[in-house]
Amino acid sequence: MAFVRSIGKNDVAPGTIHEVLIGEKSLALANVEGKFFAINNVCLHRGGPLCEGELDRQVVTCPWHGWQFDVTNGQLVSNSAVTTECYPVEIRGDDVFIDVG
Repeated sequence: MAFVRSIGKNDVAPGTIHEVLIGEKSLALANVEGKFFAINNVCLHRGGPLCEGELDRQVVTCPWHGWQFDVTNGQLVSNSAVTTECYPVEIRGDDVFIDVG
């Protein structure tokens, strides 16, 4: 799959994370100081919605059981061997495009 428009870049303020749907995939799109990162929205622990978690710098905390993921690389903070899917992001004009592969 090619890059697909997901949302306007101004719709995701710095320091926030939002759910975006591309096809049947639910992604968590984070704005970290003006840079955008997309990871799988489903927590690996029990399926919690990462987009509803708190974003502290580049770490999102799952609202269900507190698992923390680095949105820049998908790694679980407490065990870097565990990772969630990350997706390439491009900014084109005022829009955020994501390639879900």
